[in-house]
Amino acid sequence: MRTIYVKDIFSKVPQLNSAKGKKTVFTALFLGAMFFLGRSAAEMTIDMRQTASYTVVESENWGLGFGREGQKPTGNVSGAELAKYDAYFCGEGEEKVLYLTFDCGYENGNTEPILDALKKHNAPATFFVVGHFLESAPDMVKRMVEDGHTVGNHTYHHLDMSKISDKATFQKEMSSVQDLFREVTGTELAMYYRPPQGKYSTINLQMAKEMGYSTFFWSLAYVDWNQDNQPSHEEAFEKLMGRIHPGAIVLLHSTSKTNGEIMDELLTKWEELGYTFRPLSDLAEDS
Repeated sequence: MRTIYVKDIFSKVPQLNSAKGKKTVFTALFLGAMFFLGRSAAEMTIDMRQTASYTVVESENWGLGFGREGQKPTGNVSGAELAKYDAYFCGEGEEKVLYLTFDCGYENGNTEPILDALKKHNAPATFFVVGHFLESAPDMVKRMVEDGHTVGNHTYHHLDMSKISDKATFQKEMSSVQDLFREVTGTELAMYYRPPQGKYSTINLQMAKEMGYSTFFWSLAYVDWNQDNQPSHEEAFEKLMGRIHPGAIVLLHSTSKTNGEIMDELLTKWEELGYTFRPLSDLAEDS
């Protein structure tokens, strides 16, 4: 359980910033003070149970640590720990295999050249979509399916899911994407989940598993999502070539102009290094 300072509670959980909410907080503080007599109230750990569908729970932002060039990175959670929740961030073994994934928040004209490059190289990919993308770019989603790619769940509203502990709220975020995808394509969404911004909690991972989802983080990514500061081609290749490794789950964003421009050349360069591309289903089924 993470330590939450009293002065931060209302900013961390806006739903408590009301008369009723404040009463809940101060009641919890009083009871906690009585139980932990002699401890400073400012250092107490507060456990709020399902307040407005949110709970102060231990959560993480997915992160990586890189060693020498060509070696697999380490995650801030081990692969063995993730496996308890049917979650992954990298393939095992030393075979030169890459798993291409794209997060799709909205369509701005860069998805098509990415799909064109993938088709040219016969490279399967997984596109994690949100509700807005399904609503605004149904033809692009249909093409993903027609081209043989996998479409996964990035939640409907792209919320910080680590704050959601209420199962009904979590399920609605997930099932709304499933339902709209079925309506758009006439097919079923793959049961693959990527937490928005890599923010998660063990509660999230468990609920996703109970819904039948596998969760996929990543072992290779770079800052490609800022539309006002797109990386140069040189910067992109430096990151994406220098940190490539066997079994990499590669996270890219379909909104990136740079990605759309370099995708054909990038896939060629990876192939020249001896890498092949496989769908996430191979990774999940082999684990």
